[in-house]
Amino acid sequence: MAEALRGLTLRGKSLISIGLALVLVSFVIGEKDMLRVALLVGLLPLLAAAVMARTRYQINAARVLDPSRVEMGQEARVTLRLRNQSRVSTGTMMLEDRLPYTLGERPRLVLERLPGGGGSAVAYTVRAEQRGRYEVGPLVIRITDPFGLIELTHTYPGVDRLTVIPTITPLPSIRLPGEFAGAGDSRSRAVAVHGEDDAATREYRHGDDLRRVHWKSTARTGELMVRREEQPWDSRATVVMDLRAAGFRGDGPASSFEWAVAAVASITDHLRLSGYKMRMVSESVDLSPDLDSSGVMLDHLAGVRSRRHGQMETLVEQIRRGDHSGLIVGVFGMMTPEEATALGAVRAGGATCVAVLIDSSTWMSLPEAARADADKAFYDSMLNLLRAGWRVVPIRHGDRLDHVWRSLANGPQGFTHRAALAETVSGGPR
Repeated sequence: MAEALRGLTLRGKSLISIGLALVLVSFVIGEKDMLRVALLVGLLPLLAAAVMARTRYQINAARVLDPSRVEMGQEARVTLRLRNQSRVSTGTMMLEDRLPYTLGERPRLVLERLPGGGGSAVAYTVRAEQRGRYEVGPLVIRITDPFGLIELTHTYPGVDRLTVIPTITPLPSIRLPGEFAGAGDSRSRAVAVHGEDDAATREYRHGDDLRRVHWKSTARTGELMVRREEQPWDSRATVVMDLRAAGFRGDGPASSFEWAVAAVASITDHLRLSGYKMRMVSESVDLSPDLDSSGVMLDHLAGVRSRRHGQMETLVEQIRRGDHSGLIVGVFGMMTPEEATALGAVRAGGATCVAVLIDSSTWMSLPEAARADADKAFYDSMLNLLRAGWRVVPIRHGDRLDHVWRSLANGPQGFTHRAALAETVSGGPR
């Protein structure tokens, strides 16, 4: 009863006040009929409180997120399923799910009535423009009596978690030479990163599709040769993410660090779909999930933050601790030429190492002299990586990853030309 009285609405409190006022007036003027009306008005909220206190509502609530992992800017549907386990129908119910401000305003949903033993479901959508892990809930249900005099509040403490990952950009299919390990042996082969046939050939067999005939090999051997359709197995790729705050500029979703996080997510997803055995390395983590649990990497990227005191030496040590014999693709912010030299030494043998190097200074507006110094430092760092055998993809503000990704298909000749170009500007851009 005490809980029900604490749930008096403004309407209920007003009726009690009006009833008390009418009682006083009826005594002053001696009107018995007015006294009866006053008692009826004043006691109605109390009667409603007594009924609500005696009625034991048993409502089960469940929440479903579909999907529980979304990209930035995409919507997730939240469904609230309610079931009244008691025999008594409820009055009007207002449902409110508590949300962080980044997911929008708290939804307020109204159910007019939930019959005894019955169920119902309501849904709403949320959308996040920033990556992260967000809690949806707890759910608060407010039940009122038919007259709106009493409101009881029930809180369901269960919460669900919505993971908002960076936006994934589909990348074009290109060919990269990488390291592929099988039965304990490693060997370098030119392979299609995304669904193309291997360059390896074999003799023609009865029933082979003539469209698979490799005419160059046929002319060279004098025998009809066809392309193999098999794909290399146990291909390894290490994706490296630079977390040094000093290497990035800008704030919020438009910063160069957010560009880097989205690039790492896109590259990781692209290589995973290509059948690579993935490893993700940063200063803080070293993840090597199975192909079936690759969402671990994307979930990590949802909450990754830059490190104010991050160091390139720590990142290099982290890379070397694990298996880095296969393809290495890293997304890096600005670095000094000395840091670039240390990073370049990670490359071993004929391994393919690709650096997506972000010129974060282009995220700022600099005076002409400062711009020249920034350009020179960037080209010097790029040159040191090229000299160490890395392929470098320079990124400036406004560049799209899916466009610059195609430059990796130019082959060693294109990167040799770029290295020569870097040599010409190493003394400073003109």
